[in-house]
Amino acid sequence: MYRKELAYYFSSPIAYIVIGLYLLAISLFLWVIPGQWNIIDSGYSQVDGLFALSPWLMMFLCPALTMRLFAEERQSGTWDILLVHTNSLSSIIIKKYLAAWTLVLIALLPNLVHFFVVSSIAEPVGNVDGGQFAGSFIGLILMSGTFLALGLFAGSVGRNQIVSFILGALICFVLYWILLQDHYSALSRGVIDLRDVMAYVSVSVAAIIATVFILSRKN
Repeated sequence: MYRKELAYYFSSPIAYIVIGLYLLAISLFLWVIPGQWNIIDSGYSQVDGLFALSPWLMMFLCPALTMRLFAEERQSGTWDILLVHTNSLSSIIIKKYLAAWTLVLIALLPNLVHFFVVSSIAEPVGNVDGGQFAGSFIGLILMSGTFLALGLFAGSVGRNQIVSFILGALICFVLYWILLQDHYSALSRGVIDLRDVMAYVSVSVAAIIATVFILSRKN
């Protein structure tokens, strides 16, 4: 199931469009578009714009990846086949979740280039806060996992892909604004606190459990 989902992403334009748009938007804001996030304009050896902009882009990227995971299976009639040939509904959901998260991690990795470029042009060379970057990057990975779990939950509730996408983006926005933003800011300071990590893990696990519960009731 995991390999099937991952292969589907890369056998269709979905993965390339989503990853390409995300990386293009980040690169434009960091290097081309004038403003507070432009590295050249700021005059400082930092990539704060990457971590300030990514959560807002992830609110749309993650639901866009998860909106089809259940709706498309139901529309094509393969959902019942999956249930017959798989012993556990939770196993199906977790494997679909991990495939989507793998794709997001692939999208995040090229952002390391920005760090190395800034490090190479800094004066003196290498004058970049690596601890802050590492903490922010870990926070971004955790946040993407949480947003994907919330997108899965929205997909289990929504009747079609559009509804699932809108609902997922809305849930991600609300939870980020009232809960996750503070934990993300704490990680961005370069200090990995277990409380901040557990906040993301707890929300992700709760969303996946809720997804299993809703789909089991529907089935």
